[in-house]
Amino acid sequence: MWTAIAKCLSRTKVHPACSRTLLQAQKGKCLHQKNFSLSSRLWQRSSGKAQAVEAFNMSAAIQTVEVLDANQYISVHWEDGSKSLYPSVWLRDNCQCPDCFLQSAKARKLLLENLDVNIEAKNVILLEQKKVCILWPDDHTSEFEAEWLKRRCFSEKARAKLQEELFLSERQYWGSDLQLPTMAFEEVLHNDESAYRWLVTLKKVGIVLLTGAAARQGELLKLGRRIGFLRLTFYGPTWQVQDKADANNVAYTSDKLSFHTDYPVMQFPPGVQLLHCIKQTPTGGESEVVDGFHVANKLKKQNPEAFQILTSTAVDFTDIGVDYCDFSMQAKQRIIDVDDKGQVVRINFNNATRDTVFDVSTEKVKPFYAALKDYVNLLNSTDNKYTYKMKPGDIAVFDNWRLLHGRQSYETGAEISRFLEGAYADWDVVMSRLRILQKNVLNRK
Repeated sequence: MWTAIAKCLSRTKVHPACSRTLLQAQKGKCLHQKNFSLSSRLWQRSSGKAQAVEAFNMSAAIQTVEVLDANQYISVHWEDGSKSLYPSVWLRDNCQCPDCFLQSAKARKLLLENLDVNIEAKNVILLEQKKVCILWPDDHTSEFEAEWLKRRCFSEKARAKLQEELFLSERQYWGSDLQLPTMAFEEVLHNDESAYRWLVTLKKVGIVLLTGAAARQGELLKLGRRIGFLRLTFYGPTWQVQDKADANNVAYTSDKLSFHTDYPVMQFPPGVQLLHCIKQTPTGGESEVVDGFHVANKLKKQNPEAFQILTSTAVDFTDIGVDYCDFSMQAKQRIIDVDDKGQVVRINFNNATRDTVFDVSTEKVKPFYAALKDYVNLLNSTDNKYTYKMKPGDIAVFDNWRLLHGRQSYETGAEISRFLEGAYADWDVVMSRLRILQKNVLNRK
């Protein structure tokens, strides 16, 4: 044991005030330390339990460390008066030493089958007021930087703050009052701050209009490279929206397109859609968008029963044809997907590809149609939808999980009067680029 502790101490210069801070965990004694700076939120003790209060901040200092509940937890007392509680099994599972963690890949090496879920800390020591060293029963040692620990505080508010930072779930809902966010295409391509604002706005508002692209095919491929790569589907890496003879998709006609999301026939529909206007018809052809989440929340308030039906009924979708290659697709989706907290997370609705097959009992058919009709009526309400007309060189980038989009009809002639190129990207790819841009941009400031 002492050899392991000596190794731990030898790796770190110990502050004089901390040289006698070894905690005898088995006796439940608390380390007495001074100063240390880190981040967390304030805590207060109530009925023997730590409760989060106030805002989480990332600059506090460790004051003391103690073990609780038969060494099953490590409690870190921060200088700002807050407190963080860490389960021993979680700390052992997340040891950052080279034997347990591959830093070059930021990946865990420790095998779960080698983890003792009942493990207890043997000893705990605070090093240089900014690192916690834990000795385990097998004399393995783990070191944790204070900032690393603070960022992973298990309080409800701390977890919520970190989740928001990681996933940027805040949304700005809108209706016909949408102020369509607009940015320059070339700035997004060549300036990181502009690209960062583009993707942050896309995540929050759900749509951004890029202007100034060349009125020719291939511009979407540039955006694909900017974020990483585009998603290949059965309609190709990109696809052309224009009036076509024997159209294999209703979008390839000049008829009105009702509000829909693309590809609910896929088990995992594309998260982001890009539409580039290359040629626009003089009359008609206006684009329409609606915030599907906002309208779903309205439906929940106005008609809870309809909302419950649309969030629980699995609807069949189908798409059969030939394009990039031949395809025969089939999927089941709920029109409105919600998470475990009841929050709307995805809309899956395309009336054109909703199958004639409907896998429900007969008595549920009419209530489903009534519920869907109520939702569609809300989508089409003038208070909820926003209409705009794209010009050649405009690129609309929008959240295909959240927004439903449509198009007004237009007249056709001998020549193609309206021509758009489209493409998809997955949210995983977009969010990856967003996090990288966020880190790069914020580090410069």
